[in-house]
Amino acid sequence: MGSRDFEENPLRGFVIPIGGAEERLNDPVILARFVEICGNEKARIAIIPTASQLDETGPNYEKVFKDLGAGEAISLPINTREEAQQESYLETLKSCNGIFITGGNQLRLSTILGGTPIAQAIRRLNAAGVHLAGTSAGAAIIPEHMIAGGSKGALPTQQGVTFAPGLGLLNKVIIDQHFSQRNRLGRLLSAVSYNPFASGLGICEDTAAFIGPNNELEVIGNGSITVIDPSGLEHSSMAEAERGDSLTLLGIKMHILSEGASYNIETREAKPKPN
Repeated sequence: MGSRDFEENPLRGFVIPIGGAEERLNDPVILARFVEICGNEKARIAIIPTASQLDETGPNYEKVFKDLGAGEAISLPINTREEAQQESYLETLKSCNGIFITGGNQLRLSTILGGTPIAQAIRRLNAAGVHLAGTSAGAAIIPEHMIAGGSKGALPTQQGVTFAPGLGLLNKVIIDQHFSQRNRLGRLLSAVSYNPFASGLGICEDTAAFIGPNNELEVIGNGSITVIDPSGLEHSSMAEAERGDSLTLLGIKMHILSEGASYNIETREAKPKPN
């Protein structure tokens, strides 16, 4: 596989955070849509299984993508920062039109990939038109600010969330995954309470946000995406709160979006599925 021409597509590629536990065998609509966007038989997908500590994760996704009609799928078993600088892995990435980041532990992603040539290449390639999808931990690391941990429950608190730097593919959203299954509303509210610049996306399992180059998000899958829009935030008590205090948040807007509904990250306009 040769290196990809960065000028062949001036638009940013799709960015596709998946809430985890996506269906892979019976009607895998999310992964099938990803393969379709990447060109079906012309799809060349690089899989980054760094977040997982299971040797079979990468090869399993290779088989899934090939069974869905992708022309090529190759796993890059990057488990150390040294391997994240390996020239052969960089060359493989540059030859692909799709990148898939698996689930696991998102701190493995940030500590192993952060600041490396692989992370830099991912940003450049997506800006040049390569599509990127990430599931679970792979979804969490997509934005500039990654949720690294936090409390369960619906209540936002002063210590309800912890952050680490993400890949920076999106800077106007914060993403949480396994959202309703793991009761993470409180930590997403805690996350947006720091600054109303970013919308919060809480993505259920087997659900994905297909975010196009126009920053329009479409929901695909069997669950829902909870959008926290803090642009109208009138007051946040985060600055005054003591350790572990409950927060006061006034003026926050929330949308629940299911299959086919959309949300524009720039205009913050939500729309139902078209008739």
